[in-house]
Amino acid sequence: MSFWTSLKISSSALFAQRLRLDTISNNVANAETTKTETGGPYQRKDVVFTANNRVPFLANLMLTNRSIGEKALNLQGVKVAQIKTDTTPGETVYDPTNVNADANGNVTYPNVNLAVEMTNMLSATRSYEANLSMIDAAKTMATKAIEIGS
Repeated sequence: MSFWTSLKISSSALFAQRLRLDTISNNVANAETTKTETGGPYQRKDVVFTANNRVPFLANLMLTNRSIGEKALNLQGVKVAQIKTDTTPGETVYDPTNVNADANGNVTYPNVNLAVEMTNMLSATRSYEANLSMIDAAKTMATKAIEIGS
């Protein structure tokens, strides 16, 4: 794998994880939002990733058996396929004093679980840090290669 390919893969993962962190932050910020522009409570969002230029496993295996290299492995990184809205209903609480209560005094809260969001945030942060480490390692290898050539 070339130096530039490894940077491309890591940078695509950095972008994807940053977007995931932004989405998680938005979910946490709206965990108590009982009324949005559309009228209902906030619905949590989730980021879906997919591989760039996916090659079926068997085809990739056949190419790898013939030659080892960047073209055989066809590594291109990750991309965001979509930002999906979770449509599961949130908790309904009886609170007739709330301005967003319905005729029966019930308020529907967002379907955001802070424990799940914090776990997702830790996962995204660790993935981001791992890809930063990969970029640092590639940079160090390139620097050492230049020093050897000098």
